[in-house]
Amino acid sequence: MINPQWLHTFAVLSEMKNFTRTAERLGITQAAVSQQMRQLEQQHGQLLLRRGREMTLTPAGLALLQYHQEIQHAENRLQIRLTECESTCGDVGLVSTGSIGLRLYPLLLDMQQQHPGLVLRHRFAPDPEVVEAVLSNKFELGITNIKPDDARLNASCFTKEPLELVVPAGKTIQRWQDLVDLGFIDHPDGRAMATRLLSRVFPGNPGISSLPISGFTNQVSLLLAPVARGLGFTVLPHFARSSFAEQAAISVVSSEVAVVDTLWLIHRREWPLSSRAERVVAFLRGQLKC
Repeated sequence: MINPQWLHTFAVLSEMKNFTRTAERLGITQAAVSQQMRQLEQQHGQLLLRRGREMTLTPAGLALLQYHQEIQHAENRLQIRLTECESTCGDVGLVSTGSIGLRLYPLLLDMQQQHPGLVLRHRFAPDPEVVEAVLSNKFELGITNIKPDDARLNASCFTKEPLELVVPAGKTIQRWQDLVDLGFIDHPDGRAMATRLLSRVFPGNPGISSLPISGFTNQVSLLLAPVARGLGFTVLPHFARSSFAEQAAISVVSSEVAVVDTLWLIHRREWPLSSRAERVVAFLRGQLKC
């Protein structure tokens, strides 16, 4: 059996890629880190390649790191099963895309205040990482914009979210030229979202490429700051807009047409949700009225 302390030290070293910083993280001496690595390499062969300040894992090192991760996941699953009868204490991990995450995170904090025994972890991630995080058991719950086609996952409709055309407060948008005059605040999904919505609001328009770009950010929580300052318009999901603090400084352009996306709640199909995860889902759905 591999010494658990040595294995933990190796995992930290593979993350820090530096013996001194690893020793500081663990609160031990650098000599102790080196000794533990020598012990592991005597048992399992060369685990690390060091060239100057660079450090990489050998195939044996990668296999050992994967083994450590599998042990951690197994321990997490055991803890969930041992305490699954407890609905108001223990750990629940939720990973979601950015827009819905901005709406959910304050709600998770509200729930944790009501039930201090709960430990609610949330992470923002793009769709592929949401799916991978749930498949790898790093998070029990995930919310994604795309329904995954994977037999290992259970997916159910969580809520609906429309796209919105957002402009500075007081701006009137009646024709395509009004958007041209403002300029587009772009983001990683901006062109795709704008194309989907504006093709319906302004049918036959010249296309998003004809709009001048007046700004860009990859942080959805910051996307409306330039709009609020009158620097342009953008297209983004409803929950990202509704979570913005300065609502009086922006305006949503109303339209008779709508583009509405489904958000999917996913979890591993092989075992049921813990009772506390079910409680979290029920609370969030109740707050969103979905």
